[in-house]
Amino acid sequence: MGKKDHVSETPATQLLKAHKVAYTEHPYEYLEHGGAQHSAQVLGLDPFTVVKTLVMQDQDAKPLLVLMHGNRTVSTKNLARQIGAKSVEPCKPEVANRHSGYLVGGTSPFGTRKTMPVYIESSILGLPRIAINGGRRGFLVGLDPQVCVLLLGAKPVQCALAE
Repeated sequence: MGKKDHVSETPATQLLKAHKVAYTEHPYEYLEHGGAQHSAQVLGLDPFTVVKTLVMQDQDAKPLLVLMHGNRTVSTKNLARQIGAKSVEPCKPEVANRHSGYLVGGTSPFGTRKTMPVYIESSILGLPRIAINGGRRGFLVGLDPQVCVLLLGAKPVQCALAE
């Protein structure tokens, strides 16, 4: 691995290391609004295995994280029903940044500034490996999806809509 491939530590990688989680690093050229589809394409990964971290909020503006397949969208109606909320909506970028401590496009569910409830699309847990943001734009980490349950207490939900 050349010098330029090495990604400096982020709160996410520090947390993973502290818990001795095995992960692989996947830096790529970040594209504004490229999203998980773009990172999957440049890294040669199936977008279904690239998981996006979405910062959302309920009717009381309480933040929560949703982990979703890169090529699926969240049905906020289904999600709200499953978690017992009246409504769920995405946070505005500046609000999301404040809750997570990361920049939108570089949001990792690991090492967030605030501890938030985490919900994971249940089919993600059936995958052998996922790629998920490592705490900065243009940087994914590859790991076992069960880590999301073990470290984050992620609760499985079913709220995926095909893109």
